[in-house]
Amino acid sequence: MQNKFNLTLQENRFLAKKNIVEVIHSISRLENVNTTFPQTQTIVSGMSVSGVSTDDIQVILNLKNAWQFILKSDSTFDLAFACKINGFVAYNESLAWGELRTGNVGISGVAYVPEIPNSQAVEQTFEQIQHSPLSATEKALKLMYHMMRNQLFWDGNKRTAIICANYLLIQAGAGVLNINEQQLEQWHELLSQFYESGDDTQIMEWTYQHCLYGILKD
Repeated sequence: MQNKFNLTLQENRFLAKKNIVEVIHSISRLENVNTTFPQTQTIVSGMSVSGVSTDDIQVILNLKNAWQFILKSDSTFDLAFACKINGFVAYNESLAWGELRTGNVGISGVAYVPEIPNSQAVEQTFEQIQHSPLSATEKALKLMYHMMRNQLFWDGNKRTAIICANYLLIQAGAGVLNINEQQLEQWHELLSQFYESGDDTQIMEWTYQHCLYGILKD
């Protein structure tokens, strides 16, 4: 799984900024936010929108803040960084945002139950993935799906993992990842299979083929 794109950091940040509303709109669908694209655009622009719940507005503004953070940061990616992303994403939504989960959770629709995360083990896995001989794209996807399956946080796990993966892609000049609204049904089906089996081969390949965007250069 090679990198599809080979951009500079500046080019990749430009690409991410240009597509920020589209990506936020797509990720908000994971929380069943039902805003239209123009409504999402208006909220991201900092203007008020009638007929949208305060909870939905909070989800979108949280995602905006997380994206703005990763577009400015040059920090090394580690557990502390992932916790910081979750702190933005799950602000005012979860039992404790920005902290590892300390109790049991279930995942809707699957029998698999993730263990309570251990910070040392999580750090070790993050380091193993990042120091593996894989491409930057494959590392980002592998890390994203590891975070999702292990439900590291009380809430916002999928949103946090997608934004973390995008941070790694942007830093490597490997494009932007977006699972759009039309892809969600198939993605959720693959995700459920992955949760049960622990085998990320199929969902990684599907994501690689359908969800990465960039600038192709001559």
